Amino acid sequence: MAARPAGRAAPTLESVAARAGVSRATAGRVLSGSTTVGEQAREAVLRAAAELSYVTNRAARSLMTRRSDSVAFVVAEPEERFFGDPHFALMLRGAQSTVAEHDVQLVFSIVSGDAERERFERFARSGHLDGVILLSLHGEDPLPRRLREAGVPVMLSGRPFTPVPGLPYVDTDNVAGARSAAGLLADRGRHRLATITGPMDMTAAIDRRTGFDEELVARGLRSHGAVEGDFSFESGRQAMQQLLAVAPDVDGVFAANDLMALGALQVLGESGRSVPTDVAVVGFDDSPLGTSARPALTTVRQHVSRMGAALAAGLLDEIEHGRPGAPVILPTELVLRDTV
Repeated sequence: MAARPAGRAAPTLESVAARAGVSRATAGRVLSGSTTVGEQAREAVLRAAAELSYVTNRAARSLMTRRSDSVAFVVAEPEERFFGDPHFALMLRGAQSTVAEHDVQLVFSIVSGDAERERFERFARSGHLDGVILLSLHGEDPLPRRLREAGVPVMLSGRPFTPVPGLPYVDTDNVAGARSAAGLLADRGRHRLATITGPMDMTAAIDRRTGFDEELVARGLRSHGAVEGDFSFESGRQAMQQLLAVAPDVDGVFAANDLMALGALQVLGESGRSVPTDVAVVGFDDSPLGTSARPALTTVRQHVSRMGAALAAGLLDEIEHGRPGAPVILPTELVLRDTV
């Protein structure tokens, strides 16, 4: 964007509207990120704003629209969990790319305890945010319900643990993904199957366990063990050790995320078992870490960046139109590598 010559008056919304040949109201809607303006008018306004080096007066716009032009991306996990799992960074990238297109600021927050949760709730209720994206909630977390009761739009990553009227969410088809993982193991001749689940106060973990069990029943197989982890690498190690202790003849393992699968691979190697000759392993996520493992991890891909983008798009749509959208369920796909 060209710099404005010294001494020239700053361009106004009126001058942008005049150059674009539209009303002041239309120009204002375009520059505030509205999606309700026709493409031709939108392009004319953006072109005029660029030619005039117009910069939106965010403070004035906030007074007019009563919006902060900020939304929050909130992860309900400890810091070490957030920074140790690429899943969250990929989700954040997808959300950021979407809000940036609408000239909206994304505020990032970690809330892992009651004090942090209460502090964030006060911040959100005080008008600093137009909406909130919530990730990785456990159990009956009251935060989404309390925020919506306060009039703050909320989008949830994952199906809520308990249904909340009017609470939209974006999720992966976890049941189908887990069924495909168990089915792949069975198709490769593995019939002594076990699973490492995620924490069972999270719907993703519940649904992945459900899918695994359903596929075994459909094939006339019985489970050779299920141990709960917490989606971390170390919990995958511990769970694999427990499985080998109770079912040393296990020949196939489905781990509910890639980090736990990588922990399981390490234990299998330490125990002298060859992967996939002795034990086949399938993860879930398609984390970048899985491609660098040796052997490279076969996994169920969920489209994490797309989920982040869908969360942000749904939230911005509710902020713009005042009504929540319908839940969004994204498909999964198997990614075949070297552990099956």
